Amino acid sequence: MPKRTISQTDIIRNRYNRTALFYDWMDKMIPVKLRQRAIEQANGQVLEVGVGTGANLEYYLPGCEVMGIDFSPGMLRKARQKIVRAKVPVTLLEMDAEHMNFPDNTFDTVVATCVFCSIPDPVQGFREVKRVCKNGGRIILLEHMRSENPVLGWLMDVFNPLALHLIGSNINRQTVENVRRADITIFSVEEFSGKIIKLILAEP
Repeated sequence: MPKRTISQTDIIRNRYNRTALFYDWMDKMIPVKLRQRAIEQANGQVLEVGVGTGANLEYYLPGCEVMGIDFSPGMLRKARQKIVRAKVPVTLLEMDAEHMNFPDNTFDTVVATCVFCSIPDPVQGFREVKRVCKNGGRIILLEHMRSENPVLGWLMDVFNPLALHLIGSNINRQTVENVRRADITIFSVEEFSGKIIKLILAEP
């Protein structure tokens, strides 16, 4: 039997399975009030891409029905423990954000928080977000990305290989540009933490 080739997605998945044990601590880089502010803008049928350990689940407001996907079984195991905190129905599935098993125009809202730093092909991931979000729907992205400060940006480039190797996360992604490359229409960008964390509101 030929040996199976290990893909970049497999490598990142394995790293997140490993970091699932302490990911809640890492996730504290997003202030609770900012996370809550982003999630409370969701409505209707919601897809959360990269649900991780489920840190967002308790902030969805009644009227939402949430489908959370993640490519890491380890992260999903942690997320299932948090479903009891949710005020809305939640379903969790193992799925690759670059190849979603949903029909076109399925969701009223698509949410992602600190996800597109780890997807191997972020533009392809955003194309899938655009595809599954309904026309007139809303895309909510709360993401960290490369600093616009020349010195800090350079340092993030230097240390990115280490971050990618240890936790599977790129710290120097230019996410706003990647969203535009996927032909998603951005209508607002708010910047926090020295412009490293950004809340992006968009539509397909």
